[in-house]
Amino acid sequence: MSNDIFLTNNLTNKKEKFDPIDKKNIRMYVCGPTVYDDPHIGNARPLVVFDILFKILKKKYSKVTYVRNITDVDDKIINSSKDKNIPISELTENVNKSFQKDCNYLNCDIPTHQPKATEHIDLMIEMISDLINKGFAYEENKHVYFEVNKFKDYGKLSNKNLDELITGSRVEVSENKKNSQDFVLWKPSKDHEPSWVSPWGKGRPGWHLECSAMSKKFLGNEFDIHGGGIDLLFPHHENEIAQSRCANDTKVFANYWLHNAFITMLNEKMSKSQGNILKIKDFRNKVNGQVLRLALMSAHYKQPLDWSDKLLSDCQNTISKWYNVYSSDHHEKVGDEILKPLYDDLNTPGYIANLHKLYDKAQKGNLTDKALFTSACNFIGLLNETEIEWLEFKKNKLSINEAEILDKINQRNKAREDKNYKEADKIRDELLDNGVLIEDKDGKTTWKYK
Repeated sequence: MSNDIFLTNNLTNKKEKFDPIDKKNIRMYVCGPTVYDDPHIGNARPLVVFDILFKILKKKYSKVTYVRNITDVDDKIINSSKDKNIPISELTENVNKSFQKDCNYLNCDIPTHQPKATEHIDLMIEMISDLINKGFAYEENKHVYFEVNKFKDYGKLSNKNLDELITGSRVEVSENKKNSQDFVLWKPSKDHEPSWVSPWGKGRPGWHLECSAMSKKFLGNEFDIHGGGIDLLFPHHENEIAQSRCANDTKVFANYWLHNAFITMLNEKMSKSQGNILKIKDFRNKVNGQVLRLALMSAHYKQPLDWSDKLLSDCQNTISKWYNVYSSDHHEKVGDEILKPLYDDLNTPGYIANLHKLYDKAQKGNLTDKALFTSACNFIGLLNETEIEWLEFKKNKLSINEAEILDKINQRNKAREDKNYKEADKIRDELLDNGVLIEDKDGKTTWKYK
């Protein structure tokens, strides 16, 4: 059976068979966080999506180089530092630490490299100099701009012409530009802002340039896969292609471009203006990371994912159920037939359906089936804790203690004796809402953590 990987490539708007440049080293770059504020649940989606792709690639190929950058110099960082009244270095270090905790909480594999922008300014200055020397960029009033008209393929990724792109986006207005669509490669820093010495004066790089310089260092002039959220497709990724291809004299920057869709709440995009931002760190002490991970996989990455308490509750119940057949001896090989949905453009809902089938088989008590089910869950970063660890987390996070549970059960028993079944059901539901499942058997009521 073929175990070829197929990916939806935004560069061609088609689902294509993955054909690597070098089968001995698959190279992938994914845009990481700008560390100005703690990551929110929308930022968690690409973390999990591209972690699954990383796992799939490692399953098939002996070496995968996965680069995910840290943007630690940017206008947002400078503004956030002012708002919070703390030094930029302290802000970026704190947010980066929080981000790494989030990745660990979501059980994501660590990328091969996590370069910081501030550690590669010399490479950015070198790339800008190359672009100026080759006639693709110009200096004006201590700013350096990329001249978009000089790159004939601009707009190919977004599948739009230049006029459409400019009309449909916010373009930075500046009297220093030759054309409104030109974008900044270097700009002067104000007093008390981060700055580096360059041929164009003290300043800092434009955001788009950072990824071009770091991907070149770690992956070369051309590589296999570039990923990120759909919001990065234009102008960020479009600009990356333009400056990289022009600086590196190549016809290709990355062969496959993957973008995950937004997370919404009540079908509204998450944004600060909507006031519906949910930070990952706020879940850490309330919900097991596996629950969030399963929720983030519940829709195909190309489709919007609507976030809700019900989604989390359903995923919590699913994993609780799955732990009923957890096997600590889980070293069964997960075959291509089971993994097939993931090979087909990371179809996580299809893979979850396979897990439900494996669970149904494992319920019959066969140890091999239990081990295979647990291994298949492990493959996508689930059931990575023992059953005891899972129950301990739930026990520690419950808002109800053992004495209160027993008191509620006594109240329920009294209600049943009085034939007040409505009250008895209400108490049962209250306990269930607090993660406690009660069972009546042989005249006795027992309870356990759900």
